[in-house]
Amino acid sequence: MLVVVAAVACLGLAWWQWSRFESSSGSGQNLGYALQWPAFGVMFIYAYRRFVVLESDPDEVAKLSPRTQGATEIPADLLPPRPGTAARVTADDDSPPEIRDLAEYNRYLSELASSEPGPAQQENP
Repeated sequence: MLVVVAAVACLGLAWWQWSRFESSSGSGQNLGYALQWPAFGVMFIYAYRRFVVLESDPDEVAKLSPRTQGATEIPADLLPPRPGTAARVTADDDSPPEIRDLAEYNRYLSELASSEPGPAQQENP
C-alpha cells in the first residue's frame, strides 16, 4: 500500500512540475524535475518487487552471496610496504628544516622504543 502511495505521489509531483514548466514562470529546471519524478516512482516499484523476491526465493539470496560472486582478498602486494624506522638525516640533505627535524625526532623515538624495556619486561621493586 505504501509503495502505491509513493508511486502515485511521484506521478503527482511530476504533473505539478510539468504544469510549473508550462507556466510563464517555468524553467528548464521544472522540466528536469518533471522527468525525474516518474523515474523515482518506478524506483519505488522496482525496489518493492526486488525485496519481495529476495524474501521469498532463497536461490536469489544465494546469488547475492559474496562467495558466489567470486569475492577475493586484497593481494598483499597491492599496497606499498609500510615504512620502517626513519632514515638518519644528514646535514647535506636538501629537505626543508621541518622535514629534517621530524625525521630526526622519529629516529630518536625509534631508538628509545628499542632500548627501553616494556612494562612487562620491567622488574617489580
